[in-house]
Amino acid sequence: MTPAADLAPRRRIGRVALGDLLHRAARRFGARAALIEGGHRTSFRTLDEDANRMAHALAASGLAAGDRVAMLCDNSAEMVVAMFGIYKAGGVWVPINTALAPEAVGFILAHSQARHLVADARLLADAALRAHVEAAGLAVTVCQADAAARPAAWASLGERIAGFPCTQPETDIDGDALVQIMYTSGTTGRQKGVMHSHASIHAVLMSNLVEWGMGVEGEVFSCHLPLFHVGQHVVLLSALLCGASSVLMRDFDVDVVLPAIARHRISLLVGLPMMYRALLEHPERTRTDLSSLKLCIYAMAPMSKTLLTDLHDGFCGRFALCSGQTEMYTATTIFRPEQQLQRFGAYWGVATLADELGVMSDDGRLLGPGEVGEIVYRGPNVMLGYYQDPEATAHASRFGWHHSGDLGRWDEDGELLFLDRVKDMIKTGGENVPSIKVEEVLLRHPAVRGVAVVGLPHARWGEAITAFVVLDLAQGAGPTEIEAHCRAHLGRFEVPKAIVPVAALPMTSTGKIQKFALRQAHLQHFEDNPELTCT
Repeated sequence: MTPAADLAPRRRIGRVALGDLLHRAARRFGARAALIEGGHRTSFRTLDEDANRMAHALAASGLAAGDRVAMLCDNSAEMVVAMFGIYKAGGVWVPINTALAPEAVGFILAHSQARHLVADARLLADAALRAHVEAAGLAVTVCQADAAARPAAWASLGERIAGFPCTQPETDIDGDALVQIMYTSGTTGRQKGVMHSHASIHAVLMSNLVEWGMGVEGEVFSCHLPLFHVGQHVVLLSALLCGASSVLMRDFDVDVVLPAIARHRISLLVGLPMMYRALLEHPERTRTDLSSLKLCIYAMAPMSKTLLTDLHDGFCGRFALCSGQTEMYTATTIFRPEQQLQRFGAYWGVATLADELGVMSDDGRLLGPGEVGEIVYRGPNVMLGYYQDPEATAHASRFGWHHSGDLGRWDEDGELLFLDRVKDMIKTGGENVPSIKVEEVLLRHPAVRGVAVVGLPHARWGEAITAFVVLDLAQGAGPTEIEAHCRAHLGRFEVPKAIVPVAALPMTSTGKIQKFALRQAHLQHFEDNPELTCT
């Protein structure tokens, strides 16, 4: 047996480091466009050199290996430069959802123990957010910066990296070391920091390229979902690995995405079902050249037979459903293109090459076809754990498998079906929102005497956050006032799409709210009661 001490040189020579991914791609693909943002193209070589400058700048500012650098940015080339600069410097990237309320951002800054913040200028213009940043005493680098709109102490990205060498920094990196903490909503309402290593993220990238059938010649990937989420982040890294160009967009705008497919010859498109519906229904769709599309990936929810058939006939002939979690770097399952028009319902398909997939009973027994249990995973892309939360880490990894919090079962052909969630989480428009978080905010309003928040089917959002509230009529507040209260204390994606006053909530004999009864009774709510829907 090789002594552990003898493995140290081997780790350095055979290391896995996310910063090396870009460096090696730059040496191979050079002048090819890595990023396309509007009319500007950034080559692999330029992206690598600017990221090197950022790494040297961070090291010069005192950043040590393992130090956390938080990021609050929308998609941009500058964001990608800063992210890879953090990787190359041996730092830990902590992306933050830009739609979170300022107090939630403040929690992440404090909980992650960040030393530096990279943020877009427009976001730092928010007074409440700036107060949290200033209270944290962070060094700040500003992206998309206007010199007149920021304190002199906050350097723009260009100013930060100016004068530093463009050469690859000599940073000793262990592939098993922590490289990022990505915060995801927990069932308690408090965000949990999911820790990943260089190796756990890298492991799934090559699996993705094989599963998606992507080569190294002239591929172009869409990048309109936010890079602070696992789904788009892993698509960007997969693109860089194989020399594909990524078309950066700030968000999904059907009037931007549709012409971009034709203009940039996008070959891989990633989106949510509601996005594909919008693209299909756009009046310019039939006049747009979509012939470059090789694969359209959708996530978060299955699509109806009608929508999927229409998309196959009028948009792209190859669709695949990919599922995953922040905790198990995605994709962990794939419902393949050749299966799409053969089976309909809540199919998630099979495990990807990187993963092993199971359905488990409460006592740790793996179940066979037809038996309902929790969906569990294991593989090299599993998280290191939840940051500063050993209890949650132990609970998620019991019996030697990662526990997803989702219920499922195998069919007789070995295909996985998703049935429900063990966790009381609402998946809406690509975001995970714990119902308890919304309930806690609603209960702060003096007119709310009781509340239950559930996700109900919605054509656009997949699940729409719906609040059933028992009101104290003497307070004189109605849905409009309650919605305004939510907007003041929640991120915009967390605000209920409908607030429904009820006389009472269904209860068990022990006083627990029966959310399943509310869901069943109001499945048609958004079709039958549009006048109650908050905009």
